[in-house]
Amino acid sequence: MKSQTILLLTTLLPAVLSAGPYAPPAGQPGSTALDKDSPLFVAWADSVTHYAPGEDVDAVWQDPAEGLGAPEGNVFDVVCLGRGGSITLRFDPPIRDGAGDDFAVFENGHTDYFLELAFVEVSSNGSDYVRFASSSLTAAPVGQYGSLDPTDLDGFASKYRVGFGTPFDLSDLSPQASVDTSSISHVRLVDVIGGTDTDSTGAVIYDPFPTTGSAGFDLDAIGVIHAQAPPIEILSVTPDGDNIVISWESEIGANYRIEATGDLTG
Repeated sequence: MKSQTILLLTTLLPAVLSAGPYAPPAGQPGSTALDKDSPLFVAWADSVTHYAPGEDVDAVWQDPAEGLGAPEGNVFDVVCLGRGGSITLRFDPPIRDGAGDDFAVFENGHTDYFLELAFVEVSSNGSDYVRFASSSLTAAPVGQYGSLDPTDLDGFASKYRVGFGTPFDLSDLSPQASVDTSSISHVRLVDVIGGTDTDSTGAVIYDPFPTTGSAGFDLDAIGVIHAQAPPIEILSVTPDGDNIVISWESEIGANYRIEATGDLTG
């Protein structure tokens, strides 16, 4: 665990009075936040294929392995992207498009309103990426430790405080020939530069700026809700009268469908 001193500037983070059209903070009615201990999660990112930290991130925060595995749920055990930085994580087995949300991203915001944002992109080959649509209704610049209203934000990787994941549904993506949503092997997060980057509508995005030392989005983990079933190892195929008995090994909890064609008895 990193030994750092952090100043929780709660006096600079007043309750947000306005309310936009999107989901509210964790614990409030209508929130989509997923607790880090939710039984929905079946896997976590297992490797980092690329990490390009941006500006104003100290070396102590540049360990990409901190983004692997299950979330620690504290403000220290994270990898920082820095201003405009990015990180790409790999998933084996890949994420698939199932019913509802398919994965969730965990950040380390220490309140419901101190949110450092990132774009979310996915790929099924590690080369071609598609970005989730995003919407920011924050109307004015936000200072270094300013507040954001989560109900004004949609499609970013950091809507919720530490310990709660922001979910993403692959079916929300527009059909793209370059990406197979039944087999997403990579997720890339790209830090939003407040006051410079724009959302899917072309509106300028505002988030806390300029932060220093641990600037930009801070990744704790990415949790998988729907994963491809892992391959099975067939142990035996044994005729038994009019039936055939098949034995195999697989991961606990995986679901499979058996289809047979042709003459299996010969």
